[in-house]
Amino acid sequence: MWPTLRYLGGACGRAPGRFAGGFLPASERASRGPGLPCGGGRSSSTSSFDIVIIGGGILGLASARTLILKHPGLSIGVVEKEKDLALHQTGRNSGVIHSGIYYKPESLKAKLCVEGAALIYEYCNLKGIPYRQCGKLIVAVEQDEIPRLQALYERGLQNGVQGLRLIQQEEIIKKEPYCRGLMAIDCPYTGIVDYQQVALSFAQDFQDAGGSILKDFEVKDIEIAKESPSRSKDGVDYPIAVKNTKGEEVQCRYVVTCAGLYSDRISELSGCNPDPQIVPFRGDYLILKPEKGYLVKGNIYPVPDSRFPFLGVHFTPKLDGTIWLGPNAVLAFKREGYRPFDFSTRDVMEIILKSGFIKLVLQHFSYGANEMYKACFLSETVKHLQKFIPEITTSDVLRGPAGVRAQAMDRDGNLIDDFVFDGGAGEIGDRVLHVRNAPSPAATSSLAISRMIVDEVQQRFKL
Repeated sequence: MWPTLRYLGGACGRAPGRFAGGFLPASERASRGPGLPCGGGRSSSTSSFDIVIIGGGILGLASARTLILKHPGLSIGVVEKEKDLALHQTGRNSGVIHSGIYYKPESLKAKLCVEGAALIYEYCNLKGIPYRQCGKLIVAVEQDEIPRLQALYERGLQNGVQGLRLIQQEEIIKKEPYCRGLMAIDCPYTGIVDYQQVALSFAQDFQDAGGSILKDFEVKDIEIAKESPSRSKDGVDYPIAVKNTKGEEVQCRYVVTCAGLYSDRISELSGCNPDPQIVPFRGDYLILKPEKGYLVKGNIYPVPDSRFPFLGVHFTPKLDGTIWLGPNAVLAFKREGYRPFDFSTRDVMEIILKSGFIKLVLQHFSYGANEMYKACFLSETVKHLQKFIPEITTSDVLRGPAGVRAQAMDRDGNLIDDFVFDGGAGEIGDRVLHVRNAPSPAATSSLAISRMIVDEVQQRFKL
């Protein structure tokens, strides 16, 4: 077990049931229509599974893959609200394979990141998924950043990060000829990959092992089933009904949720604890014009501010040759608000009334105001970038894509930087495991986190 996990109580589930196994061969699964599960041959309104996983991002798919490989006799389904997989946090991040340097020694995050990075590299090699181990420099540009940089270096050594070195100005220029800094940590183990491609490979592994994926299935309710497609002498075999917005449902014995930006709402649907609330933070990227790509060779990061979980605006090469600059961190006024003016009244009201966001603003007003200012004025972000590469000008950059981070926050305005699993007791809670907060770097750590989730599923559901 993982003793440092955070658990939140809730009143929700019922008694355990028995398992039914079996799956269709790959040839038959391939013949199924796009709206149908790959196993079972029934429409989603009558499908039943031993376990349903809600969420088709990298964490849900990694967990589904690990679970079915460990328990091939179980029927397992993944439901995803979009028509494609891994479209949100998975498909809208910088693609960095983090080394594990940032996290508190002996913490779960440090262990999972170091382990997860090794597993991602191994998996990509096995599957032929392209990646680039281009390394990273964490650069101190001010004298007062050097003690923090040295402390970060010591932390990385304690975490077992491979190949770390403290380097001076001369070596910085050798590795990044256009970068200026007083001192840097050289992290050669850092890489880049397309995490959406990795997630889709997880999905293929899951389906090849007999798993079912139902897309365009937006969960509207989780409740006790009114009737079951099959019964045993002990009563209902599939007592949980997961219903979507179209009036369809799947029935199952147990539910695992990896719902990212909607993890709090999905928890509430099952009658479990509404806290912690998710507060969406948008991260905007700039793109360096192709003719200026020679300015950056690998990842270049600032020395992070330990008060916040954001790593600061940085330089990230992509596999297609482009260079991303960013992201910033500003409040998104919609959970999937990838544009500055995207707005949802419901989302904003929940931020104001249910979360501790107002308290966070009062505690860190100047930081937030500065981030908003940089988001509005391109030249302000470029000024920050020029601390590292003075040759960059405003005319060298274009506005690029954006992502939204699902940041869990408590009612006191504290950003939760730990794993939060939630279930409960009662009609549904004994049969549900909510992954409420899987903090960055969740993509890097996805295979390692999935093992942790499967261990928790096994213990909780007595598999």
